Amino acid sequence: MATEPEIRTAMERERQQLLEQISDALDRPMIVLAFVWLGLVIVEFVGYRGPLLDTLNTVIWGIFVCHFLFEFVLAPRKGAYLQRNWLTAIALVVPALRLLRIARLATGLRAARATRGLRLLKIVSTVNRGIRALGTTMRRHGIRYVVAITVLVTLLGAAGMYAFENPGEGGGLPTYGDALWWTAMIMTTLGSEYWPRTAEGRILGWLLALFAFAVFGYITATLASFFVGQDVQERDDALLHAEIIALRDELRELRHELGGRDEA
Repeated sequence: MATEPEIRTAMERERQQLLEQISDALDRPMIVLAFVWLGLVIVEFVGYRGPLLDTLNTVIWGIFVCHFLFEFVLAPRKGAYLQRNWLTAIALVVPALRLLRIARLATGLRAARATRGLRLLKIVSTVNRGIRALGTTMRRHGIRYVVAITVLVTLLGAAGMYAFENPGEGGGLPTYGDALWWTAMIMTTLGSEYWPRTAEGRILGWLLALFAFAVFGYITATLASFFVGQDVQERDDALLHAEIIALRDELRELRHELGGRDEA
């Protein structure tokens, strides 16, 4: 007869298997929604606002909340689930704060700072969701995955920089194109003469530079491994070719010796 701990372990295992099955079934539609959400966030941060955008944002956000709560309820170990998905939880809380108008309780400069802080959290959490979606769709693709993530971070980072550093916020990036150029310079580690002027812009710029440094190191290591591998392959091919020639010479000498013995 099974003991209580064994029964509890078996139930947790069954719930985990059910959670994985449901997650696999919902992966594709949730990935599509994640990319749509990314596009909507970029459009919103660039400056376009309208009823349609707000409605789409609210609907997709509601779907994400339901999906997160469903997985949380079904997860056998809720603490471990929250530990793995804490940034996703932040991404779901930020729109709720905006809907409840909590940021508007403050006035003047404090209200602007609170709004920009929420925007920064939204950018970071949205990038996290996009990276997870790309990771699901591009497993085992190595450098392609890194390039796709870099493009995603560049586009969303530029939208964030424009939102924080446009002239209306006291910055010097008047268009999204300027913000995209600045972000691209940061992502290629070339840098720019312009320095962010707002605290949120500086934080975001630092995060982009940190990401660019990590990606640059990865790409450098990948290229080095590729060229070293090519050199090793060419050296191995040359050695193999030399060994084949040596074997042919030995076979030719052996045949000559055997032929001489037969004639004798």
